[in-house]
Amino acid sequence: MHALPRETIVDALEATLREDILNGAHQAGGYLPPERELSGGYGVTRTTLKHAFERLVQAGLLETRHGVGTRVRDYLRHGGADLLPMLVRHSPDWLAEVFEVRRGVGSLIASRAAAKATAPQIAELRGLLSAVRAARAAEEVQLADVEVHRALARATGNRVYVLLTNTLFNAYLPVRAALVAPFTDAEAAHARLEPIVEAVATHDGPAAAAAADTYLAETERLMLQALGDSR
Repeated sequence: MHALPRETIVDALEATLREDILNGAHQAGGYLPPERELSGGYGVTRTTLKHAFERLVQAGLLETRHGVGTRVRDYLRHGGADLLPMLVRHSPDWLAEVFEVRRGVGSLIASRAAAKATAPQIAELRGLLSAVRAARAAEEVQLADVEVHRALARATGNRVYVLLTNTLFNAYLPVRAALVAPFTDAEAAHARLEPIVEAVATHDGPAAAAAADTYLAETERLMLQALGDSR
């Protein structure tokens, strides 16, 4: 067993500042108040404030210029997909947009995989598909399902699709436990994925895209339904 980490004052301040930035209390493109004023407003020392600033600079929400001040970064203009996990934690509205991209990219990946997959890649896909059926707990099924999609992305021969797939999965990692509904039945999860893998194995691009679209729509429906029920 491992002791759970305790939240420090820096952790709490970072979270508060992050929410204030994302909620618009500190406007994008604008400078934050002077450190002395800001630390007093939040009831922390300037050292604590600097540590929180460092984390938010690394997260892509702030930028600091020596002698000028600390400015709120316009993340929608300058940010990248690496911000998505943080944004999904901030607001579930982002999850619907992640799912929209997931549908478009997922169908395209399946189609490209059908056109490009090699015999070893098809064998790998079938092996990973069997692992979905063999998984026991819902979390294991979920993770096995993820590996099928990673393999589909690799089968396209395009590394950008691999990175996009990783990005989309990372985006909903913060709420993964709440998205387990499609994976509570290993046999059903296997049945949803099998048409995609078989279409790829027979190099049938349209069938692969259609099967992926069906899979993505159904799993999204189940996930969003579970999220709605949990609220």
